[in-house]
Amino acid sequence: MGKKRTLRPESLMMSYGYKPELSEGAIKSPVFLTSTFVFKNAEEGKSFFELAYGLREKNQGEELGLIYSRINNPDLEILEDRLSLWDEAEDCAVFESGMSAITTAMLEFLAPGDLLLHSAPLYGGTDHFIHHFLKKIGVHSVSFKAGQSCDEIREIVEKSGHSDRLAMVYVETPANPTNAIIDISCCRKVADYFATEEKHVHVAVDNTYMGPLWQHPLKHGADIVLYSATKYIGGHSDLIAGACCGSEEVIKRVKTLRTFLGNMASPHTGWMLLRSLETLKVRMEQQCKNAQKIAAFLHQHPKVEKVYYLGLIEPDTAEYEIYQRQYESPGAMLSFDIKGGEKEAFAFLNALRLIKLAVSLGSTESLAEHPATMTHAGVDPAHRAEFGVTEKLIRISAGVEHYEDLIWDIEQAFNATPEISASNSITEKESELLKN
Repeated sequence: MGKKRTLRPESLMMSYGYKPELSEGAIKSPVFLTSTFVFKNAEEGKSFFELAYGLREKNQGEELGLIYSRINNPDLEILEDRLSLWDEAEDCAVFESGMSAITTAMLEFLAPGDLLLHSAPLYGGTDHFIHHFLKKIGVHSVSFKAGQSCDEIREIVEKSGHSDRLAMVYVETPANPTNAIIDISCCRKVADYFATEEKHVHVAVDNTYMGPLWQHPLKHGADIVLYSATKYIGGHSDLIAGACCGSEEVIKRVKTLRTFLGNMASPHTGWMLLRSLETLKVRMEQQCKNAQKIAAFLHQHPKVEKVYYLGLIEPDTAEYEIYQRQYESPGAMLSFDIKGGEKEAFAFLNALRLIKLAVSLGSTESLAEHPATMTHAGVDPAHRAEFGVTEKLIRISAGVEHYEDLIWDIEQAFNATPEISASNSITEKESELLKN
């Protein structure tokens, strides 16, 4: 008998976690549109609830049985099994949105009086939750940015006055929308520095920009990997979902809170994500190829001031060293500063024909948006200016179209933008914000 082969995730996406014999031989998992599940007997129901509520430990080989779709459902369980493969996680929890995954993880591991250390900039929704909701319930927060050393980040924590209560280091890398990259292993060192025997400091990474394919945070010291599954995992702009991957211990806590918040994904969403996972790798690889072509075109265009793309990071720099160690691809997200400001940016966006003017990312169609007035409109203006989210910044998510058609569309949009007499690196308004 030949040696047993370890199959790659893209091969296992077709069948892993699903037994056709349990569903009348159907090659694909049915959509289990049911709210509740029938127990064989009362003893079985008791046993299932004991596990679900943590009243006892699992026996060897025992699995939690189906109880109620707010707790578990076949579509979600199969999906969580398959999502775990990409990050080599022990377990996974899926949610009704990316923000549900992020906020549930934060609420589980942060308490009033705790300190949250986070990278900046962050996605606008996450930024708002940290600086408005968490602040309202007594969670303190401080930020650091790409390029700061481990010592500098530790100093930020110490100066906060709450270093003894550091509970989580939250990282978005690459950053949305600037593509700034954060060293996850450095964040792990900072977390461990402030940890005690009684308290573990969790490192959570929003991996949405890279999807499950191009960066694997758990391998670099993260405890929690978060996704807006709406993006690359779903990949067709037809659903909203989120995911959280990590150890069994971490996900057990996350799933328990999910049960009582009731923010799990629906069976139908789970089924659609199972469909999408089958083509995840081929979609993302094509999107990356397109992004590389677009970035190269923008890099030499006379109406472009600067392109923010991992594939354009200068070799022999500290940033490049992190990129080489932490990433497996430059990805399919890029941003650029158009010469001018909001007027020129809007003219460009309004002139696009093939690329759609819409927020979100990671889908089969290419998308473009204006972060300063759209996805990051709720971020403090001074913070936006500090981190380069200016009026001239445009974000593009590369889709799977032919790259020559995408470049044609970008070129004709540039041709429709007004000429400007000089290149302004920052607007007067943004300059004043930085001074203050």
